[in-house]
Amino acid sequence: MVCFALYAAARATNRRYIALLAPWGLTYPQYLVLVLLWTRRSLSVKEVAEHLMLDSGTASPLIKRLEARGLLRRERSAADERAVIVSLTDSGLGLREELAHIPGCIAQSIHLTQADGQAALSLLHDLTQRLSSALALGENPTERSTQ
Repeated sequence: MVCFALYAAARATNRRYIALLAPWGLTYPQYLVLVLLWTRRSLSVKEVAEHLMLDSGTASPLIKRLEARGLLRRERSAADERAVIVSLTDSGLGLREELAHIPGCIAQSIHLTQADGQAALSLLHDLTQRLSSALALGENPTERSTQ
């Protein structure tokens, strides 16, 4: 079952990140928010949720916890008061260097060649897109595949 293999791989990945991020008291989703903001500097809460494929009910508390730790700040947008903009504090920016080793640790744990890693990433992106499209199109979840 492909879906179970994906589930098991995701759980194993999460466990590895938990171990690596424990010294900083960060969860994997919190780390993902930081990584996103290290590359984008500031985004609306809605954009953070979209980039990380989270619903607002998950993204908002996650962002609030990071704000409470002093790693980011939330401010109302001057252009649109309905939007809340999230940006890193100096402490949040400083973690970039401290956590720079994390991707290498994950890569070392996985033992993939660069080509295999790119192929796996491409396949996973494709599977995500296909499943998201099926959900958006309202495909009947009880239909059985003929493939």
